[in-house]
Amino acid sequence: MRLSSPGKSLSTMTRERAAIDVRHNAGASRFEATVDGLLCRANYHLVDGVLRMHHTEVPAALEGRGIAAALVRAAFAHAAANGLKVEPWCSYVRTYMKRHPETRALLPEGFAL
Repeated sequence: MRLSSPGKSLSTMTRERAAIDVRHNAGASRFEATVDGLLCRANYHLVDGVLRMHHTEVPAALEGRGIAAALVRAAFAHAAANGLKVEPWCSYVRTYMKRHPETRALLPEGFAL
């Protein structure tokens, strides 16, 4: 039985799969998580009931661990729970929506990916 993927230690894989604690920091207009002491964020502007997601940032040392996806999922869950729409101005968010068709219901009418 293989316990790790080529090039990754078991401890790295465990860290990658650990739950990411995402917080909505409404005052800063972002969803954020602190991982290994580093701030990760997905910024937005709220305009007329639409989350305009304009920037997603994960430090290079943390890339590939699913953190950006967790931030975006939290933002989408917040939008859905609060009757908001989402405009993906950030290329990462736009790509995420293209890869996850179930999220497209959050797009405002007439907004094309």
